[in-house]
Amino acid sequence: MKYEDIKKNKEVLALLKKGNENLDVLGYTDHSEKHCSVVAERAALLLKKFGYPAHDIELARIAGMMHDIGNAVNRSHHAEYGAILANGILEKTDMPMEDRLIVMSAIGNHDESTGGAVDPISAAVIIADKTDVRRNRVRNKDKASFDIHDRVNYAVTEAKLKMNQERNIISLNLQVDESICTMYEYFEIFLGRMMMCRRAAEILGAKFKLTANGSKVL
Repeated sequence: MKYEDIKKNKEVLALLKKGNENLDVLGYTDHSEKHCSVVAERAALLLKKFGYPAHDIELARIAGMMHDIGNAVNRSHHAEYGAILANGILEKTDMPMEDRLIVMSAIGNHDESTGGAVDPISAAVIIADKTDVRRNRVRNKDKASFDIHDRVNYAVTEAKLKMNQERNIISLNLQVDESICTMYEYFEIFLGRMMMCRRAAEILGAKFKLTANGSKVL
């Protein structure tokens, strides 16, 4: 089982589509196939930069691509639902049980409300997911009706994730338009996620740093 197979898997794509539709109705930002592709490739790049083997990189890609399939069931505990759904899909392939469990664990631990990094694959998926902050994930086009989540995401005009393997630093550099949301509002929503990234970086033997508008935050 390869990442390219998962990207084309009809069951995975159907679950992502339904989950994204559900979240649209509930007022959440984009959690589509595009977001999952970003997470898959970013997780893979993280592990590659820090010298992990090709096999681990491939598992991170697969977990990243599948990490939000649980939204098709319910947003609450979507990570755990996603892990169970992923097992059902992957057990029909040639993926060894050991690898399947690693992917399940990464998916099941990616949400900050119930999870946390437990190995390098889960750490990479967490960092890749939580740092995918961009204006075009906001689906509500009526700025007057933005809730705090819309404002926070829309206010980020630039987000750059940098990896310095020599210094063992992973840094997220944000530019935030404070006329759209205050820094207080931003951290009300994202501080827990950023702290999760810091703990995940430690699993990779690195430090996580966050700057906003040029000022160091973490």
